[in-house]
Order: sequence, then C-alpha cells, then structure tokens
Amino acid sequence: MTTSASDMIYSVLDNNLSRIAGVQGAVLLSNDGIMLSAYLLERDRAERIAAASSGVAATMKAISREVDGGRVIRQLVEMDESYLCIVGCGEGSTLIVVTSRKARLGELGGEAVRTAQALGEWLGTPERTQAPSS
Repeated sequence: MTTSASDMIYSVLDNNLSRIAGVQGAVLLSNDGIMLSAYLLERDRAERIAAASSGVAATMKAISREVDGGRVIRQLVEMDESYLCIVGCGEGSTLIVVTSRKARLGELGGEAVRTAQALGEWLGTPERTQAPSS
C-alpha cells in the first residue's frame, strides 16, 4: 500500500473514530487476517487483533450463510473492560474498532459502519481465491 493510501486511510479513521468516547484504536485488515492499517495501536498489538478478529468475522459469515442471514453488517463483542466492533469494509476487508466501556454502543456502531462505508467506497481488497488444483 502506498504512503498516500496509508495516509488517506489514517485520515478517514481519525476523522470518524476520534468522535467515539473511549476509542482505543482500530485495525483495517484483509479478510484473510493481514493488517492493512492501524489507528492508535502499536503494530504488534494491531497484527494480533487483526489475526484473531479475522477468525471471528469469518465465523459470523459462515453462520449467516447457514441461516440465510445475508450480509453481516456488524458484530459487537462486549467484554468487562472493552467493546470490539467488527464491520465489513469494502470487498474483502474488515474494520475492527476497540473502545473502552465509556463508548456509547449506538455511537460506536454507527461511526464504525460510517467509517467502513467511507473506506469501502475506494478501498477494494478482493477476497483471495484458491488456485484450481491440477
């Protein structure tokens, strides 16, 4: 990813997510778990969050297929001290937003979806397909 693309992603993340009370950071990742960009998180931590969250996002997509639920819009994980919001972003990308419990859930969900939509308009990371076996 070029520096200008990284700068634009960071700008969109900052402009949208800085409005959320208690925001601790965000990670933009490809659907196979590779971190594309991080916001307010150290690289090692962002990569671990990306890898783990990729599995959660994939599980929710599989469940949705089984129940004919359509596209998964967002997932919210509530923990004792934090919230984690997982939102599909573009074709083949996912946005993860981490906040403290100070965040208002409606604000978190709404801003996360708006941020993902803003990024998704120009960011298209195609899903990886397996090569045909010979």
